[in-house]
Amino acid sequence: MQEKPAAPSTPVSEAALGASAAAAGYLLWGVSVIFYKQLMDVPPFEVLAHRSIWSVVLVLFVILVMRRRAQLMALLRNRRAMLTLFGTSMLIGSNWFVFIYSINEARIVETSLGYYINPLVSVLIGVALLGERLSRAQIFAVALAFIGVLNFALVLGTLPWISLFLAASFAAYGYLRKITKADPLEGLLVEVALLMPLALLYLWWLSGHGGTSFGNGSWWTFTFLALTGPMTAVPLLLFTFGAQRIRLATLGLMQYLAPTTQFLIAVLLYGEPLALSQLLTFGLIWVGLSIFSFDTWRRERELRRLAALASR
Repeated sequence: MQEKPAAPSTPVSEAALGASAAAAGYLLWGVSVIFYKQLMDVPPFEVLAHRSIWSVVLVLFVILVMRRRAQLMALLRNRRAMLTLFGTSMLIGSNWFVFIYSINEARIVETSLGYYINPLVSVLIGVALLGERLSRAQIFAVALAFIGVLNFALVLGTLPWISLFLAASFAAYGYLRKITKADPLEGLLVEVALLMPLALLYLWWLSGHGGTSFGNGSWWTFTFLALTGPMTAVPLLLFTFGAQRIRLATLGLMQYLAPTTQFLIAVLLYGEPLALSQLLTFGLIWVGLSIFSFDTWRRERELRRLAALASR
């Protein structure tokens, strides 16, 4: 009996695969706080240096295997894109450093707060620079988040700079990458390659002033420093794979997996304190994000309905 040919993948199966990939990427970003916690004895600048170097090695290998050298060379010849990628390189490098620093300082709760705020900062950038307009529900959601951050600042007696810096730097990074004609893989290679000279210079200086953790540390430290490359590139590749196969609204809701995972790890696993005032801040932001996400989903569904009626 002749075997039937395998059925081609359906849009539903593609969407399910994309959703699984995106969810895996966000969860990896969330649990990465456990990974970087293993490098607490390594100075943050040294961790950042290794993250840049090993990311170059891995991403370059992937590009060669996927035979995307032509796309890489085209990007390198695009002066405007390269100039923008220099800016995104500095933004993502500083974002990584503050992220690593916050983990070393046991301030993961502030880190998760930053990534909860990030989508709303992206919205404000869209309004200011792209001329996007907000609905009343979205304005109310942003106002709740602002009140939450203000409450956090009043309790601390100072601005929660870690949260604000992570949110602002990643939102600015996302905006610049949105307007730059660079594929995620090649763009990431250029960004980490631009960081690599500074990383090598710092490691060379460090080797003459007490030595590096990579050379003088244990095999455990050696292994985790080498794995900073995959820990950087793999979530991004999973995210990119998923983003191409699922709706933007679905992807937007999934992005809260990362800060939620970080928040739970900080409180339940590492026992970081969570005062009532902090819980109030998170509550305001969670309510704001819920309103914003629901309104975005509702508006997108209405646009799809109108588009379907117009196509009849």
